[in-house]
Amino acid sequence: MRIATFNILHGRTVGDGVHPDRLAECVRRLDPDVLALQEVDLEQQRSGRTDLTAVAAEAMGAVSHRFVAAISGTPGATWMAATGEEQPGTAAYGIALLSRFPATSWQVVRLPRIPMRFPMYLPGPDKVMIVNEEPRAAVIAQLDTPLGPMSVANTHLSFVPGWNRRQLRRLVKDLRGLPGPHLLAGDLNLTPETASRCSGLRPLASAPTFPADVPTKQLDHILTDDPALCARNSSAPVAALSDHRPLAVDIELG
Repeated sequence: MRIATFNILHGRTVGDGVHPDRLAECVRRLDPDVLALQEVDLEQQRSGRTDLTAVAAEAMGAVSHRFVAAISGTPGATWMAATGEEQPGTAAYGIALLSRFPATSWQVVRLPRIPMRFPMYLPGPDKVMIVNEEPRAAVIAQLDTPLGPMSVANTHLSFVPGWNRRQLRRLVKDLRGLPGPHLLAGDLNLTPETASRCSGLRPLASAPTFPADVPTKQLDHILTDDPALCARNSSAPVAALSDHRPLAVDIELG
């Protein structure tokens, strides 16, 4: 069974705009059975009002998929925290989880958010950024897979140090409340060591994923608490879009 996670940068190729057909081709090349996507657009002008989750679902032959908005509105312009009660046709931005196997249930987790603007100090002299941190969410599916039932979560955590660790601990607490085994995939904005330590989960895939051209950091992860799952052929292949590379791994029962 092949698991993959990919921060798709709302389907954009750096320097060359949004082309949904490139996203479809990337997904076909990845050939995942379960796919976690982050930075996903829905009804956004910048991506041609395309439902990027539907594009990916068709490309991989998903029988179950769910888009979860983190924000309602347009990133970088006018937006508000999504509630899940937005009207059809509302522009949104968030995450998606897709599967070739049926989902027996879905759960959405709204993660803790810094409630106000704050200064963030960057490396270098006089480098200060005022951050209005976007809301963060997770989606969890209970999937009926060839390896048995499992609960699979996807998320995109904050880039703010410390806050992402708090969000991760909250998500893992909720995930462990569902039937195991458990898988967690996504852009965690954490190093592999920190992700494992804060989650109590072990990595199934190891490869640098960011920046895409010459990756030096692994920000994207696939983790589990199941000692019986064995990983084969993990990789972060070159993709035709995004500033991240996808992370993929084949898993089997040992």
